[in-house]
Amino acid sequence: MKKTLSPMFAALAMGLAAAAPAHAQGVTGDAKAGANKVAMCIGCHGIYGYKASFPEVYRVPEISGQNEKYLVSALTAYRKGDRKHPTMRGIAGSLTDQDIADVAAFYATNGVKEGAADLPAPKEPDAKVAELLKKGACVSCHGDNFSKPIDPSYPKIAGQYPDYLYVALRSYRDDRHRTWGRGNPIMAGMAKQFSDAELKAIAYYVGSLPGQVMTVPEPRFK
Repeated sequence: MKKTLSPMFAALAMGLAAAAPAHAQGVTGDAKAGANKVAMCIGCHGIYGYKASFPEVYRVPEISGQNEKYLVSALTAYRKGDRKHPTMRGIAGSLTDQDIADVAAFYATNGVKEGAADLPAPKEPDAKVAELLKKGACVSCHGDNFSKPIDPSYPKIAGQYPDYLYVALRSYRDDRHRTWGRGNPIMAGMAKQFSDAELKAIAYYVGSLPGQVMTVPEPRFK
């Protein structure tokens, strides 16, 4: 699935990626410290297949093994209100830059084993989905097989829960709601091109691919 980057999307993506970590310059995450700061996270992200109920029922994302820089960016967006979700806004709003960096460092390494980057070849999409992926230029940011983003401030999305991906894509597209929606010009521009059915087709294909993100069950919830 080797693709050519769309020049427009690549340029915009790199511009945003360069700006993303500006809030946390000089802040280095400590995974060991982060392990003591995730009490508010494990009730959802430490249970395999746990489902949220807002804005609809869907499985919360798998975040162990996710890019550290992306997790910092996402938590900061929730804290600022660029991502609108009451629960996540409340949690992120209680965190300092150092807390966010530590939590991100913890989840980026949580459950990751040597050789985990070696993934089997993904299945090829059918012609319809291939055309949708091409139209959305998804690989321009998320990289080969959707597991090698062009910058670590972007997420690995292969193997992520499809229902979560679908809700996330719609949140970027329908970004003007008071209590849900996500402000991101690149993702909004991509998602606004598609119908619900097309976004679902993209989400379920990407979610079916072998990926590196995972849920590491909290021992007390096993």
